[in-house]
Amino acid sequence: MADKLIIVESPAKANTIKKFLGGKTKVVASMGHIRDLPKSKLGVNIENNFEPEYINIRGKGDLIKSLKKEAKSAKKVYLATDPDREGEAIAWHLAHILDIPEDSKSRVTFNEITKTAVQKAMKEPRKIDINLVNAQQARRVLDRIVGYKISPVLWKKVRKGLSAGRVQSVAVKLIVDRENEIENFTPEEYWNIIASLKDIKTKKTFEAKLVSRNNKKLEIHNQAEVDDILNNIKNAKFIVKDVKKGERKRNPAPPFTTSTMQQEASRKLNFSLKKTMSVAQTLYEGVKIPEKGTVGLITYMRTDSTRISEEARKVAKEVIENAYGSEYYENRYYKTKADAQDAHEAIRPTYIDIKPEEIKDSLTNDQYKLYRLIYNRFLASQMKSAIFDTLSVTIDANEYNFKANGQTIKFKGFMTLYVEGTDEKEDEIGQIPLVEVNEELEKVKIDSKQSFTEPPPRYTEASLVKALEEKDIGRPSTYSPIITTILTRRYVEKESKQLVPTELGKVVNKLLTDNFSDIINVKFTAQIENEFDEIAEGKENWKKMISEFYGPFEKEIEKVEKELEHVKLEEEVSDVPCEKCGRMMVIKYGRYGKFLACPGYPECKNVKPYVETIEEPCPKCGGKVQIRKTKNRRTFYICENNPEKCDYISWTKPKKDGK
Repeated sequence: MADKLIIVESPAKANTIKKFLGGKTKVVASMGHIRDLPKSKLGVNIENNFEPEYINIRGKGDLIKSLKKEAKSAKKVYLATDPDREGEAIAWHLAHILDIPEDSKSRVTFNEITKTAVQKAMKEPRKIDINLVNAQQARRVLDRIVGYKISPVLWKKVRKGLSAGRVQSVAVKLIVDRENEIENFTPEEYWNIIASLKDIKTKKTFEAKLVSRNNKKLEIHNQAEVDDILNNIKNAKFIVKDVKKGERKRNPAPPFTTSTMQQEASRKLNFSLKKTMSVAQTLYEGVKIPEKGTVGLITYMRTDSTRISEEARKVAKEVIENAYGSEYYENRYYKTKADAQDAHEAIRPTYIDIKPEEIKDSLTNDQYKLYRLIYNRFLASQMKSAIFDTLSVTIDANEYNFKANGQTIKFKGFMTLYVEGTDEKEDEIGQIPLVEVNEELEKVKIDSKQSFTEPPPRYTEASLVKALEEKDIGRPSTYSPIITTILTRRYVEKESKQLVPTELGKVVNKLLTDNFSDIINVKFTAQIENEFDEIAEGKENWKKMISEFYGPFEKEIEKVEKELEHVKLEEEVSDVPCEKCGRMMVIKYGRYGKFLACPGYPECKNVKPYVETIEEPCPKCGGKVQIRKTKNRRTFYICENNPEKCDYISWTKPKKDGK
């Protein structure tokens, strides 16, 4: 008989904390949620003040019996599920199933799975925080109502089986809006003129860019303007007008939040959001290390705080000073954004003395890569700034002003260890010679380059997470499920690393935004997130919030259903005739994408695969090139004559010049 029973979500977490607790303590896993809303019906009693109708999750009967048996034989039960709203809700459901009184101090939480944190938590059990539970219930119930009421509209007008999600639909809207921006973008021509100049003293050559005329910003739009400028400076002397020496600091990035970890893992490791969170979960719950047993290597990975504990600071100081010297250490504090849920620390290593290289053999390749990223980012966040010596030179050629910028690194600081990635292209700044005012430079050559303005880039998983966070849509625990859901539903596909809306995604987005614009919009979604936060803080009643939403929403649903009753979405007609009845086949959308169907259904039930082609001909035989997908939805290009007459097949799209 156990004195204490501790229930966590996963066996890995159970194994890690077992070793920290002596005596008659048993640790078991609930395997995540044990109760939820039913899948077969709404599961929310609208008439009874939106009371959720929870049921035990199918397949968990034996586990629930086992948990009840263990709880009955233990003197005290502790609920040690994850330290967030979802974890609080799981604990609340467990308390219900196991008949643990509401005022019982049975809830323990720890931000890291270390001996100190676990033992401290066990000495400070508390009541379940019903405000956190209610915030999770509000999200679950609101999302169920929206999905359950809007999805049938999609079934009637697009196809059976589709579903609409409150937050996912807004994410799809962002991706579709960006695609429309790209398609409607009109490129504008512009030119740059670059002078290659030589310093006579040092014989060093460097480049300077034309930026202004008579110190007024200059924009060059066409070849005629370029020719005019080149003619004006053909015989000009290039004289140094101004030299500015300076110093520039580059500060380290803060330690990871969920969002920044997902973005960096995408940029630097090419991890999907889902993979990042899955690997982070294993690092948090525990990995077996020789001579140390099972060890939780990182703090809790769902957080929007950049705060770190004083204990972690002290250890970071020791590690940095021992490895690099005291001149590399700086005790830094980072501002956490105003609406962050600051209950947790940033994501950091729990045992800062365990270097990634020392335990590489105990980790999978993915675990090692992510742990090293988290470890280095954290240490770098407590290091001195990098310092650069900068040089800015202005050069005149008649009335035209050229500029050259250069920098050299003076002190690497944190950059010795870690440099944050970026989604944008960064201009490289090289070295330039230290020239003097009034010095004449030798003109080596002058180049002109034609360019065109570019549309905004498509979202990647990393840049979409950044946009969701900036627009206050979702929270740390929701970014990965949002993107996973829209990919799984095939509203969006990944091409290279870019998120591209499918035709199905565009059709669904148009129907939802045309008819539910009050709900499927960024502002409303952000406002709802803030209301969930108010509920979590005990400032708002969750059922009152749902009630205020539901009244107008129900009227909106009724209005849309009436308006759409006699509206039939126009079907896209293909150029392929039905070989059975001669009608032109139409494009339909199934579970796996587009297919062709005869519009004469049910008299004619002919269907066939939809084959998409591109304008560029096959570079080998000149035939049509088809776009196909692998089982994993990766796009490839294949000649229509493959394999009978031509063997052309490629991952990359053939170019217009046939290469």
